[in-house]
Amino acid sequence: MAKSEIRGLAWENFDGKELSVKRSVWGTKKLAENLNPGSSVWGGVANQPKTKHSRAAIPVVKQLADALETHKSRAGVLAQPGLPIFQAGNGQPLNLDNLARRVINPAISPCVICRKQEDEHKPEGHNFQRDKSLPQWHGWHAFRRGLATNLHALGVDDKTIQEILRHSNIGITQNIYIKSVSESQVSAMDSLSEKFATCNDLATKPTGRIQ
Repeated sequence: MAKSEIRGLAWENFDGKELSVKRSVWGTKKLAENLNPGSSVWGGVANQPKTKHSRAAIPVVKQLADALETHKSRAGVLAQPGLPIFQAGNGQPLNLDNLARRVINPAISPCVICRKQEDEHKPEGHNFQRDKSLPQWHGWHAFRRGLATNLHALGVDDKTIQEILRHSNIGITQNIYIKSVSESQVSAMDSLSEKFATCNDLATKPTGRIQ
């Protein structure tokens, strides 16, 4: 889902098996009131998804369904049908950029030595060194690209991937979202690598000659 679509999800849009995309929410209450006084929804500007394809239901895998049910149970009275699934402390749709900045990035960017964040790091006998064994944050949109690429690698046909991502044009799915390298390309480069290794072994032997 796009970031604005995630913000627009209400509990009534989840039936345990699918998520129905009914609205996109972006901006803030202040921005909404400036654009159209009195029309703000959930503290932001609410629009219908861009196309009819965008309004298609999204199948939910079991792991996500279980997580949403747990989240719903914890939310209690805040999990009423018309309320956002992902809420900030004030009941408004969660600001996903704030979530990335305050929660996600700090979780994957500690110093490899002392585990502190760079902005709270003080000279303690070592310079800040990010733990490179952890993944880097590439933004919310990377999830959509990654999903397309991984489904493609699993052998899912492009038309099905298009439907899951709800693109109006399969060309968008193929040209922008699916990032893959064909097996023939990998095989070709592996063969070249083996050739380089053979040449290197021959060249480093005292009596070796490169054939």
